[in-house]
Amino acid sequence: MKLISLFGLPFVAALASAAVPFKDCQHKVKESIHGPPRGWSRHTPAPKHHMLELKIALPQAKFPELEQHLWEVSDPSHPRYGAHLSKEETDVLTAPHPETLDIVDEWLASYGLAEESLIRSSAHDWVTIRVPVGLAEEMLDTTYHIYKHTDTGESIVRTTSYSLPEILHNHIDLIQPTTMFARFKAFKSTLHWDNQLQPPVLSTSGGTITGPAGNQVNASCNSTITVSCLKQLYNAVAYNTSATSGNKLGLTAYLGQYANNMDLQQFFQLENPSAYGSNYTFVSVNGGLNNQTYAAAGIEANLDTQFGFGLTWPTPGTFYSTAGEPPFDPDMLTPTDTNEPYSYWLDYVLSQPMLPQTISTSYGDDEQTVPFTYAARVCAGMAVLGARGVSVLFSSGDSGVGDGDPDPATQMCYSNDGLNVTKFLPDFPASCPYVTTVGATVNIPETAVFFSGGGFSDYFVRPAYQEVAVSEYLAKLAPGTYEGLYTSYGRAYPDVSAQGVNFSIVYQGQTVLVDGTSCSSPTFASFVSMLNDARLNVGKTPLGFLNPFLYSTGYTGLNDITAGNNPGCGTQGFNATTGWDPVSGLGTPNFEKLEALVLSMA
Repeated sequence: MKLISLFGLPFVAALASAAVPFKDCQHKVKESIHGPPRGWSRHTPAPKHHMLELKIALPQAKFPELEQHLWEVSDPSHPRYGAHLSKEETDVLTAPHPETLDIVDEWLASYGLAEESLIRSSAHDWVTIRVPVGLAEEMLDTTYHIYKHTDTGESIVRTTSYSLPEILHNHIDLIQPTTMFARFKAFKSTLHWDNQLQPPVLSTSGGTITGPAGNQVNASCNSTITVSCLKQLYNAVAYNTSATSGNKLGLTAYLGQYANNMDLQQFFQLENPSAYGSNYTFVSVNGGLNNQTYAAAGIEANLDTQFGFGLTWPTPGTFYSTAGEPPFDPDMLTPTDTNEPYSYWLDYVLSQPMLPQTISTSYGDDEQTVPFTYAARVCAGMAVLGARGVSVLFSSGDSGVGDGDPDPATQMCYSNDGLNVTKFLPDFPASCPYVTTVGATVNIPETAVFFSGGGFSDYFVRPAYQEVAVSEYLAKLAPGTYEGLYTSYGRAYPDVSAQGVNFSIVYQGQTVLVDGTSCSSPTFASFVSMLNDARLNVGKTPLGFLNPFLYSTGYTGLNDITAGNNPGCGTQGFNATTGWDPVSGLGTPNFEKLEALVLSMA
């Protein structure tokens, strides 16, 4: 188990001689895993001609300086609050040392990979090459195999260990795809068709119930969540967003999830008629498509766009469609294996001079299936977004503390270190300390919902901004509670929460209900976007990275959730309670209170 603060990542600039005979250098293991994660089995060696798209991460020499900027510009009590960095400034702070560029270029050239065959990221901290398996095996002193997943049948080309000449170890953070078996998936737990639903719960008090802000909310919101319900519940009915402040909301889609525009317009007619006929900006990343056939409509993409853009209209929306990892097909002559989609999306957005001020993502996987080095680099990319003034929100996951199963006899939470011990399974990127992670609630009055992902990272130490809140929670636990199942000093999540059950969306022309933290993240993000709109309208900067604000004063504008738990891994999971907890975080938004808070800040 390896916990770090990214602030402490060392950079050692090993001086290289003018010419290094790499092929004569002794290779040393750079990264290895005990074996493929549960569910994957090794099959035949990968064909030597199969093409790999390898991404090489070079150390970001000045990342500690960038992180310091992030803390300062995100802390409402700091004189530099809101003084976000530009793309050019963050590129300088994430660029590799010139000697690193020289020695890595020389190594690549020794295998015939000249400058014209290299693809570089905006800050030159990533280098992408396309090489056949045979050459990759020579460069990395490894053997690739085809691995198949027991449940899905999908196949990928991976290895469990790779090596580099020892002189390169301080100049390369990681190379993937090698040891990465993560299957980043959309967080959504249940889809209900309307004809399977129970009749709505009728109120006994004239059709309304009292919401957390003390206002009256339609009783139907206890059985079906609509745009109107969320604005009532979270006290934003009186706020009208603008289209002229420069504010934008960004939503992301991966893994072939397509937002259907016919469904969107039908949704607008039902839930926000003023938005009918409006559209959003579609951005293709790494060949992401925009398939508009009904058959290709994605539940997750429809949910995100319908509620995200429905809540914030007329704020301009941006929808990023990022091509995912193609499964290996042994029948194809020239299949290509690529990385999971976050790295491509991050490459793209970090290369853009202007970005939406709020971005929501509802995808992730077990933290332990993501190599630590890769998780650290993706998380560092989230820090760059925060330093540039972007509020990045992620769903917390739909499996409670691990697998969602409270039965010790059937739970499937095991460590992937060869010891196979039972342990809670945190999610990534939810566990990244530079994002705002959103759990889920249900009903009015709100309680934490059983599937709300929450817990403690095994990779990242707890950041200072949440030390007080989390320590107070841990002090309430009985001594020995879940001892050995979680890392009590890890980054704790979720940070906040929002409704996540019975969201009414339009899917393939029909009204259906959806559950999951994939409902919660775009919901909370929409209210953050409204807060950014309010600040921009009076000449203030966007909120940027939210967590220092939320844990210092922002929590006073949230509804504390004190009931519910998130079972999994053969346990009942953690309990919601007064203050922060690893089921509902700090709570759900009260927009009026939050608006007053953010307008009072510099």
